[in-house]
Formats: sequence, C-alpha cells, structure tokens
Amino acid sequence: MTTTEQERLPGESAILPLARAENFPVALRILGPRVGAHLTAIYGFARLVDQIGDELAGDRRAALDELEADLLRVWDSEPQHPLLRRLVPTVRACAMPRGPFLRLIEANRRDQGIVAYETFDELLGYCELSANPVGELVLYVFGAATPERIDLSNRICSALQVIEHCQDVAEDAAHGRVYVPVEDLDRFGVEPADFRKRVPGERVIKLLEFEIQTRARPLLDSGAPLVGTLRGRARLAVAGYVGGGRANADAVIGDRAILSRPPKAGSRARVRELVRTWRTGR
Repeated sequence: MTTTEQERLPGESAILPLARAENFPVALRILGPRVGAHLTAIYGFARLVDQIGDELAGDRRAALDELEADLLRVWDSEPQHPLLRRLVPTVRACAMPRGPFLRLIEANRRDQGIVAYETFDELLGYCELSANPVGELVLYVFGAATPERIDLSNRICSALQVIEHCQDVAEDAAHGRVYVPVEDLDRFGVEPADFRKRVPGERVIKLLEFEIQTRARPLLDSGAPLVGTLRGRARLAVAGYVGGGRANADAVIGDRAILSRPPKAGSRARVRELVRTWRTGR
C-alpha cells in the first residue's frame, strides 16, 4: 500500500471515536484493560471495513483489495495502516486466524453489488460474512473459541444482525438497500418504497414484527446457551450482547416511529436483560 493509497482510507481519528455511539465496545470499561485493548482493535478493524464499504469516495472495491493486502501483513510482517498495526498484538496474543477478518472484507465487497436478498437463508449467508466473524473473534479474545461455541456464537450474531436490519430499515432503504428478504416482503405485501415513507403502514409494522418474532428471536434464543458455557468476564460480555439484542428486539415491536429514527432499548431494559441472561446462562 503506497502512502497515497493509505491516505484514501479512514484513519484512527475517523474510526475510534465512533465507539462512543456503538454497541460493540460498550462494556470495555468493566472488562479490564487487556480485554478492552483487544476488543478495541477488533472494533477498529470492523468499523474501518464498514466505512470503506459504505462511505469511501471512489473505487471501494479497489480500496477493500488494498486493505486486504495490508491485513495479510499482520501475520507475517508489518502492516501500514495504523488500525492494522493496532491489531497485530491482538492477533498474535490470541492466536487469531485470518478467516474471520477476510470474511468481514468480503461482506463489504458483496455490498457493492448486492442490494437485496431473495430468501432468509440467503440473508443468513450474508450474516456469515458480515456479523458472525466478530463473535468468533470475541471468543478468541477470551480463549474460548471451540467449534461448539463458535456455532452458538454464529446464531447469536446472525440474530443480532437481523435485529439491526429491522432497526435501520429506513436508513438502509435511503441508501438503496433492503435487507429484509424479498420472500418476506411478498408475504406481507410490502414494497421497498414503503420503507422510505415517513410513517409505517400496518403491513410494515406486521412485517417487522415477523422478522423479530419469527426470524430473529428463535435464532438468538438458540444461540444463547453459549452464555452458560462461559465464566467470568467472557460470560458477562456475551450476556451483554444477548441481553442487548433481546432488549432492542422488544424496542422494534410495534414502533410507529421506526421510519423516522432507529428504535433502541433504554439502558434500564438492556441491563435487565443482561442480568437475566447472565443469571440463567441462556
């Protein structure tokens, strides 16, 4: 990556301040400095990839290719981008594989050409690239990345992605993307243009309720037993992700203002669900 190419990409100052507005690093203060540093490194990479895929001016595919080439240096030399240099000690201390990072880049390549998914299964295939790698990397941070736990984590992360798609349905539609599967749009008689209206009709409300209650919640609940396999800070962190997802899912149901602003659970609801999930282990 040349200096000119690197200057095209967002730097640390453009990425890390976004942490204050995101769910991913919310618990950093209570997880300790070592875990916090590793999670921040993962967060920084994930946000960098999203920024390139969603907002970079110019040839985004070429920029993603440049980033991938620099990423591979993390394992055998020295990357040039500061956020990738921040990633080096995390990858090496936690023995992280390349695969999850590469899948996050591939998800954003898909976003350059695919703006809708025909079926829920196809959407889950996208979640395997865009969401599941983050959960897998978190398990590596805690030294808990077994095949069985990764499978449960994948269910949680896919569910959280579906919930987020419901929260952001108006914003995505404004950018020409609809992540609600076409088969579900057809089931409820909803058109993509309906998400660009100021007030949701009853069909939109029913559709999003279906996405939460029939698609996301069973998937999230099927992965939640991951919490019970963990101890200490790892259990707390994963309970936070699951509990936060459950609280946000509740916030979507019946929200009549969902097309004017993304619905989000309040702190009290999130803490209540976190505690319940942590105690029950599921």
